[in-house]
Amino acid sequence: MANPDLTALTGDYAIDTAHSTIGFTVRHAMVTNVKGKFLDFSGSLHLDGGAPSTSTASIDVKMESIDTGSADRDGHLKSADFFKIDEFPTMTFRSTSAEALGGDDYRITGDLTILGTTKPLTIDLEFNGAAKDPFGNERVGFEGKAEILRSEWGLTWNAALETGGVLVSDKIKLNFDISAIKNA
Repeated sequence: MANPDLTALTGDYAIDTAHSTIGFTVRHAMVTNVKGKFLDFSGSLHLDGGAPSTSTASIDVKMESIDTGSADRDGHLKSADFFKIDEFPTMTFRSTSAEALGGDDYRITGDLTILGTTKPLTIDLEFNGAAKDPFGNERVGFEGKAEILRSEWGLTWNAALETGGVLVSDKIKLNFDISAIKNA
């Protein structure tokens, strides 16, 4: 049974990058977390409130826009040790399926491409609601999270620590705060 409130949201949306964040957290030196985000990205959603499983998402991220709060670290991440941005300037996500889990919880699965390698990624989403903003735009919001092993995309650079362990964990936590505006 479709939720009538969601049925009214059916349509195509553009991600409002000024009010959205695509971020990540990685364990550093086995003792702390380093957080970062991408400042330049674009994306679109197709929401089907009557049949949520037919909803789709598409996101393109400019890898040169990585920001961890440290210019030196960002430069290293852009280099051949990590993202090779000269050769692979964009990371992409293209959804392949969506499912309603009940309440405000959804799951979207798709293909994440980093360094020319495409692997499946599942993102758990919480629908935060819909509103008409002061400018008359119909807006929806979602929060999402996922975890990946960066080595599965060829991101294998690391350094051993004297005390054991490694400088950069393999597990990366991804987080998404998405605000999207319905196309007129």
